[in-house]
Amino acid sequence: MKHIIALLLAGLLLLVCAACGGEPSIQPGSVTAQEASMKDKVETAATKARSTSPATTSTATTDHPTTVTTKAPIQVIAAPAVKFDSPTAGANDFAFRLSKALLQTNGKKNFVSSPYSVWLPLAALVNATDAAHKPALLGALGAAGFSEKELNDAAAQMLSTLTNERTREYDKSYHNPLRIANAIFVDKKVTLNQNFKKIFADSYKGSVQSVDFASPNAVKTVNNWASKNTDGLIKNIIQEFDPDTIAAIANAIYFSDRWNWEFNPEQIKKDVFHGVNGDTDAYFMLREGNNQTYYEDDKLQATPLTFATGGGLYILLPKDGDATALLSSMTLACFDEIRMDSIHATGKLLLPRFSIENHHIGNLKDALIELGVPLFDEKLVPLSGLIEERHLFVSEAIQKVVIETAEKGATAAAVTVLVMSRSGWPVPPSFEMVCNKPFVFILYGVTHDGGYQILFTGIVNQP
Repeated sequence: MKHIIALLLAGLLLLVCAACGGEPSIQPGSVTAQEASMKDKVETAATKARSTSPATTSTATTDHPTTVTTKAPIQVIAAPAVKFDSPTAGANDFAFRLSKALLQTNGKKNFVSSPYSVWLPLAALVNATDAAHKPALLGALGAAGFSEKELNDAAAQMLSTLTNERTREYDKSYHNPLRIANAIFVDKKVTLNQNFKKIFADSYKGSVQSVDFASPNAVKTVNNWASKNTDGLIKNIIQEFDPDTIAAIANAIYFSDRWNWEFNPEQIKKDVFHGVNGDTDAYFMLREGNNQTYYEDDKLQATPLTFATGGGLYILLPKDGDATALLSSMTLACFDEIRMDSIHATGKLLLPRFSIENHHIGNLKDALIELGVPLFDEKLVPLSGLIEERHLFVSEAIQKVVIETAEKGATAAAVTVLVMSRSGWPVPPSFEMVCNKPFVFILYGVTHDGGYQILFTGIVNQP
């Protein structure tokens, strides 16, 4: 279980689509695969039930920071109430569903995301969501049927297990390859709800920082936090905040570990990678030997690259060369089947070194709405328990994520920021009233009881 949590929640989906540019040139060598027919990769009920409304903003691969603006009201789509055995399983299901939604606007570009970096702050916000919207948020997160306490306890257990908290307690010299940080930035003019503050600290190890969102220093504070918690890999995720911003909740994940079975640098080979945009040169790393975990069916080949301290990176190679279709159709049940039905075999893996960076701006918000996350409604402002003074809604969702693989190991980092604003009313409609024809006027005064008294009435037929 520890391996699957570390794999999926800390970085699997950063890696499954490493072949998004096309089918890598990987030779099975002397592997004798079990060609047992795998059941059709039918999506789970949760995947079937959600909306297929298209996202409108493509994933960007730019170093330019994000400008956060408050948008018009959006329609909230109800999330399917699928019951999983645990919130952990639901979080893994969320990972595949979010990846599919983000891929709808990815096109032919490389793709990397960190679903767990999105799931954690949303799970924390369950504790600030009003009763009317809470079931939909739990369903979207894969936690339908669980209470807030059960979700919080599961999140706390995930963080403890993934970061090897117990080992670090008795071995101060232990260096964990995975670091996870949570924080909420709150405008200095408002007061954070004390119940949320306690839960955020106890279950999510979250810190609280007071900022002035009207000042450029707020941008600097958030960007410095992001850079510090990713060893400088994620910079300038925010450029400016909308004037209506009241709070921003953020998550940062940093992972760096060596392969359990390192590639030999002397065996690096330059060869052709057959990408979706044409052939290109790539540098391929070679792993060859016996006792390798391997899976094959009529649709794909798969093998994991395990890390020295646990967890791993699964490489899935579609036989038709369509990595986007493979990741889009992947479900938790399918992935578990691949893991459980793998064999130990002798063979050869040729894997290109790769480095990917994605900046998910508008498309992340659209993807979360498609998954049924109900926090983006500007009219209903569902976050009633976050600050004392007023209700809020999530106005923007941003994620910046990078990954790099090499002969010795892999490094990946992600930062997610959910921006929350104060506007609780729809944008007033514009109008034009041209009094170029006869009109009525009524002049009134205000009385002490809050009413009014009509004093004059009239008509203008000719000014």
